[in-house]
Amino acid sequence: MQQIAILGSTGSIGHTSLRVITEHSDKFNVFALIAGGNDKVMFEQAIRYRPKFIVMANIEARDSLAKQLNNYFQMHGSQKFECELLFGEQSMCDVVAHPDIDQVIAAIVGGAGLVPTLAAVKAGKRILLANKESLVMCGKLFMQAVKEHNATLLPIDSEHNAIFQSLPEALQSNLGQVSLADNGIKSIILTGSGGPFLNTPLSDFKLITVQQAITHPKWNMGAKISVDSATMMNKGLEFIEARWLFNASLEEMEVILHPQSIIHSMVRYNDGSVIAQMGNADMAIPINHALTYPMREHSPAQQLDFFNLEPLVFKEPTKDRFPCLFLAKQASQAGQVATTILNAANEVIVAAFLDKRIQFSDIFRLNDMMLSQYVYSEPESVAEVLEIDKEVRVKTNELIAKRV
Repeated sequence: MQQIAILGSTGSIGHTSLRVITEHSDKFNVFALIAGGNDKVMFEQAIRYRPKFIVMANIEARDSLAKQLNNYFQMHGSQKFECELLFGEQSMCDVVAHPDIDQVIAAIVGGAGLVPTLAAVKAGKRILLANKESLVMCGKLFMQAVKEHNATLLPIDSEHNAIFQSLPEALQSNLGQVSLADNGIKSIILTGSGGPFLNTPLSDFKLITVQQAITHPKWNMGAKISVDSATMMNKGLEFIEARWLFNASLEEMEVILHPQSIIHSMVRYNDGSVIAQMGNADMAIPINHALTYPMREHSPAQQLDFFNLEPLVFKEPTKDRFPCLFLAKQASQAGQVATTILNAANEVIVAAFLDKRIQFSDIFRLNDMMLSQYVYSEPESVAEVLEIDKEVRVKTNELIAKRV
């Protein structure tokens, strides 16, 4: 029985991961659930999965959860299950490094996921990576740590998992360490749906509401990642992540719009072949693949029905419609400090949009300003990365306050 820890269990990836684990309850057990402040959802997960450890981001959420659990057991007269309730980043790091844990699903959204995910890496765990910010902020150091501590890294973002599935075994078993060209690969191709505004007139972008931006046409995701998908900043961050995961140069990467979200990404080979991974838009597929790898076990996702598919369409992304994608590519070329700045600034800027303090069209403009105004030396340690991240968040909030 494999013991699983989930970083970000109350989010959309966490929910789907639990759905997959439930499908394979004879093989996997929920050992630890870790989340931010959503104590109500965590209460429901705790009652159902009865983990050994639960960690919340802060003491208030931990105490609220403890009260809910005590009330539940008193009301139902049932026996408490053995579970240690903890809080804070250090507890997250301690729990994912627990010797009984076999796999860690890293699904905390944003920069908050970096430190606990690295703790799992340093403990030599098998890590199912959905937290792209770990590589956007800290790609070189992160991949060095994976190699140094003999950790296993399996991507569960749908695009990166699709690329992984389309690679030869020699690259799968040495992720980020092997030359693509030496294995006959010309390029990796990231696909993206283009989000809800693929055909919206550019003149209407200033009128886009929060509700429109978080309503993705294909995927059911959290608010922040849905906005990133609408701007295609998410694809830009995935571009940066893919460079580190697959040891790819800028010339070895392509981005293609594919509104139907049936082909999740592809690998182009030197002989003219293109190998693609296809499936319904259901995160259970990549999570199930990574969780049971190298076997291919059944998943709770529906099989693809070729006779009821829409025609598959492919388009080239343009800079006027998706400037955030091109900004991320620019940052990727500039170096690790630029991608750290962009990630931190974008998190703050998207939060301001979700709070209705800025317009949708301000997201690119403010990100561009932050990337062009501040210059730092390339970070040599995780501590330096975190210091840059912290400072950029402060400066971005100051910039938003001045502009609003």
